[in-house]
Amino acid sequence: MGSKSKLAIHGGPKAVTIDRGGILKWPIVTSEDEEAVLEVLRRGAMSGNDVTKKFEAEFAAWIGTKYALSYPNGTEALRAATWACGVGVGDEIICPSVTYWASATPALGFGATVNFAEIRADTTCIDPEDIEHRIGPRTKAIMVVHYGGYPCDMDAIMAIARRHGLKVIEDVSHAHGALCNGRMAGTVGDVGAMSLMSGKPLCAGEAGMLVTNDRAIYEMCIAYGFYERTVRETNYVAGAPEITLPELQRFAGVPLGGFKHRLNQTCSAMGRVQLKHYPERNEEIGRAMNRFWDLLEGCPGIRAHRPPKGSKSKMGGWYNARGLYRAEELGGLPIQKFYEAVTAEGVPTGSRCNAPLHLHPVFQEADLFRQGQPTVIAFGQRDVRQGPGALPVSERIRSMCFGVPWFKHDRPDIIEQHALAFRKVAENASQLM
Repeated sequence: MGSKSKLAIHGGPKAVTIDRGGILKWPIVTSEDEEAVLEVLRRGAMSGNDVTKKFEAEFAAWIGTKYALSYPNGTEALRAATWACGVGVGDEIICPSVTYWASATPALGFGATVNFAEIRADTTCIDPEDIEHRIGPRTKAIMVVHYGGYPCDMDAIMAIARRHGLKVIEDVSHAHGALCNGRMAGTVGDVGAMSLMSGKPLCAGEAGMLVTNDRAIYEMCIAYGFYERTVRETNYVAGAPEITLPELQRFAGVPLGGFKHRLNQTCSAMGRVQLKHYPERNEEIGRAMNRFWDLLEGCPGIRAHRPPKGSKSKMGGWYNARGLYRAEELGGLPIQKFYEAVTAEGVPTGSRCNAPLHLHPVFQEADLFRQGQPTVIAFGQRDVRQGPGALPVSERIRSMCFGVPWFKHDRPDIIEQHALAFRKVAENASQLM
């Protein structure tokens, strides 16, 4: 690999010549998934709870928490987690600027504000060193995101949170099965929440999941959006109510948040099958992605987006897989030219990163409650808004990352050709200047 050759963008031979087959296809849906979904449809149990409760129990057993609670999507799971952690009017949360919007927008819906923190250039996850100075008297929670499947430095984050009496919410939407220094992502903080939509590593069609070891958080989430679980014997669920806290029992029958969070059981049925096979599939994804990055070890301008070898931390799912780009090692080659050359070699690529949220108008000027002023400052919060240049790493994210194939199967011949495409461009970058 890596011999000097004419790049495909200039008329040379493409690096990738083998048909990929289904190596990138996801999710993997088999007759087992189909039969599970059909069983729910045939008995008209879409709005029931029997399959869902089995799914929740199996999910909790897999991830290693006492409680799991399903949601119609990951956004609602994050909303419920934020509320259960006590975030309300005038409060603040700390959140990385580079993430999907659902990590941060729930705070605005509660009349709180978001103090965005910097990310680390080597992990693309929240930088623990940029958290503590942001904590104020109304800070209630730290939202951490295991971005792109990379586990956050939870030991450092939890130490800060405990010093200041803050809750920690883990957004695990990209990182199902990741390990944070040997512990499953989602189980280290006070509560974990995640998307299980069809594109995610662990999917249930369209769903979300919340996990916790804290009974109070679990019951708060039930009271917030699962009205049928707060009363005895309804059309939807039989058995004793799941609320034991006296302060919540008196609200039984009507959801405190005004939301209905019951999951369609066709998704619960698919989720059970997907979860059954996920550990094995996740391991194969890991073997394939590590093979790819091992082949690119030492390649100029390119760094693997994964924990160091020998670490107790481990990627999970590798969602929307990416690499780290270092233009200075390639003579300052703009990343757009790098994209174009790699794509010409037969590997479509791009940034695959969210734009920083701290600059988005929703977090600068949106008036959600029609009060005549931005919601981020409408309830007496500190004005923690930040402008261009405030978070330089976050603002450079799209010039620092590039998409790589998200391999679902470990097929060495195909993976080797794809790695060759990136190495070929990097080692012949001078042809592009």
